[in-house]
Amino acid sequence: MKILMLGASLQQNGGIATVENLIIQHIPNDVKILHITTHAEGSIIHRIIIFIQAITKFLGQILTQKVDAIHIHLSDGGSLVRKAILVILSLPFHKPVIMHAHGAEFEMKYQKFPQCLQKGLSYILQQCQGFIVLSETWEKYYIDNLGLNPNRVFVLPNPTELPAQIPQRKNSHPVSLVFCGRVGERKGAFDLITAFANLPEDQKKSAQLTLAGDGEIEKAQQLAAELKITEQVNFLGWINSQQREQILAKADIFILPSYNEGLPMAILEAMAWGLPIITTPVGGIPELVINQQNGLLVQPGNIQELSTAIALLIKDEKLRRDLGIIARNNVEPYDINNYCQHLVDIYSSLSEFHKSRGIK
Repeated sequence: MKILMLGASLQQNGGIATVENLIIQHIPNDVKILHITTHAEGSIIHRIIIFIQAITKFLGQILTQKVDAIHIHLSDGGSLVRKAILVILSLPFHKPVIMHAHGAEFEMKYQKFPQCLQKGLSYILQQCQGFIVLSETWEKYYIDNLGLNPNRVFVLPNPTELPAQIPQRKNSHPVSLVFCGRVGERKGAFDLITAFANLPEDQKKSAQLTLAGDGEIEKAQQLAAELKITEQVNFLGWINSQQREQILAKADIFILPSYNEGLPMAILEAMAWGLPIITTPVGGIPELVINQQNGLLVQPGNIQELSTAIALLIKDEKLRRDLGIIARNNVEPYDINNYCQHLVDIYSSLSEFHKSRGIK
């Protein structure tokens, strides 16, 4: 089986590229994936050139090679327009098209499009034979708002790799708090810094906060300086997967107080490392993180609630460890090998359906 996969550059920062790389690395050997980059960071001119090159490569492959299915990764905003163009270009070739929706802010950005454009984009997406979403919450949203056929929508939460062993995390001092993601408002990075600064002095001195990710780092550093917690907060910038594993292995608590999410890879990775999670009930998160079971849920923007949750886990080692153990157990079904098998089943079912209708 040969699959054309179209999406973000494999070298790009972020969750979509992480998922793409995991799929390519772990897909069974009898499935061949050719990845075509449709978006890469850079100037507008650079991004336009990348997309034109993607169209050229896509048409070249589908015209000259046997292709069983087309797997398109979708974010939000401009990504929706680009991917709609690719769907239109796919239609004459009668190949199964699978749209894979990741965008955390899809709903907010989609609403800003003019009504006529919304209707047009919805109609185009309805032509896809399969539509992968990250959670049941997003499944309902896409069916209700884009008019998708429920029988063509597949819930496939993001995957993760499971470390063979996780640390015991006993007698940690200082207690290590970790945030992984783009530093900015959407991920709640500024709320986290403020909530940490609001901790009682003894707890601040017994903890260390690490933020790993690119974004508005200077603004975050300035906030930490204003709140006089510079010595207790580390900013690492963007880190690679090996560095991330090292940080998660040494961490005691993982925090991601986002305002909008799909299903964050960062939370899955932290749970795989047996970490208790402090996060918000947005997007697909509440289907993964259960309050007082494998983590603590706080409302987006509620700094006092976030500070209270952090304080609770700093002072209660047993609770940290208990939540972390359950988090690890809960995330095991999200193992990348299970995920790839589900993905192959989707590819196969759609390909066979096309063949049964006499479409080659």
